[in-house]
Amino acid sequence: MFRRKRVHRQFTNGQVTGYLACLAFVVLPVRHRLAPTPEGKTVKLQRSGYIAGIALTATLALTACGSDNNEPSGDSGASAASANCVAGSVTAQGSSAQKNAMAEWIKKYQSQCSDAKINYEATASGAGIQAFIAGTADFAGSDSALKEEEQPQADAKCAGGTALNLPMVVGPIAVVYNLDGVDGLQLDAPTLAKIFDSKITKWNDPAIAAQNSGAKLPDTTITAVHRSDESGTTDNFTKYLSKAAEKDWTYGNAKAWKAKGGTGAAKSDGVASAVKSTAGSISYVELSFAENSDLQKAKVKNGAGEYTELTAESAGKGIEGASIKGTGNNLALSIDYNATTAGAYPIVLATYEIVCSKGSAKAASLKAFFTYTSSKGGQDALTDLGYAPLPETIRSKVETAVASIS
Repeated sequence: MFRRKRVHRQFTNGQVTGYLACLAFVVLPVRHRLAPTPEGKTVKLQRSGYIAGIALTATLALTACGSDNNEPSGDSGASAASANCVAGSVTAQGSSAQKNAMAEWIKKYQSQCSDAKINYEATASGAGIQAFIAGTADFAGSDSALKEEEQPQADAKCAGGTALNLPMVVGPIAVVYNLDGVDGLQLDAPTLAKIFDSKITKWNDPAIAAQNSGAKLPDTTITAVHRSDESGTTDNFTKYLSKAAEKDWTYGNAKAWKAKGGTGAAKSDGVASAVKSTAGSISYVELSFAENSDLQKAKVKNGAGEYTELTAESAGKGIEGASIKGTGNNLALSIDYNATTAGAYPIVLATYEIVCSKGSAKAASLKAFFTYTSSKGGQDALTDLGYAPLPETIRSKVETAVASIS
């Protein structure tokens, strides 16, 4: 599990003096503050708001000093305090893989930027892209970059600009299963391909048994669960199968499920729920949802021949070899699913924010929010939720691309 209990770190790392100094800040006098207007300009607060300003400052100081969710100071912390707040609302939808990441980011960002409202609905990647193209979403979350035929449609919504694919979340895809008495199940790509193509239908199949010596595999029918809606997670999972098991997976990759048989479930939480409630089932879902549902996770064989447990470290190694295939600030990634990096977990995805480089009426709000999410603090905020931070070489490019939004 990635979660860990939080404590007041100031009282466990010898920094008590700094902590008391932080508390002392509450009694310092407060001068007139500058408040952002919806247009991003600043005006002086009226004198009538002076006392309220003191109270607010005291509250924020106590929150920063006394919260049980404190992070280390500096840009590695998860606070959005350094964000350039812009008042206004943003509406977005898309990937359910980044649902939990968005919820965390929005909570932290809005706690510091009370006049900013970010509304994100996890409708699935395909629906998010269509909403962006239709002009009903200010940005779209997608587990896949825009396809060639989608790019010009999205560009048309960006007056004087283009639609950017900005990788923002690294979400490893867990192979989850529900099988009593079988822990640490090991599977390779060809076996997974055959299971999800209904060519392996029993848990004690010789191909599974050969990889799990000593395991008591039951003569139980396998229920393979896939996404019933168009999903970037499906696109990435089938991309992995087509690259790592090309002889056994002949369907290529797509957001819509193409293989035979199996049982469909909508969205990531629907898949997790289906596996949780169905004995003998197996599926693919982002680690965040696997963790939340306390599902068993299989070890997956990587390009180095290792059966790798899914952890934050192994997922990070899995994305390290990704390269940028886009041009300029369009940062679509190419992931090597056969990488031979020792300790790398092979099934990872980068989930994107699709946003206009220019021409959006919400450009200032989008830029402010994504400045936070692409920061080191924003990335570090997700590590306890089953996500991995972007590699620094990619994160810095995303940060640069966000800075160019106008």
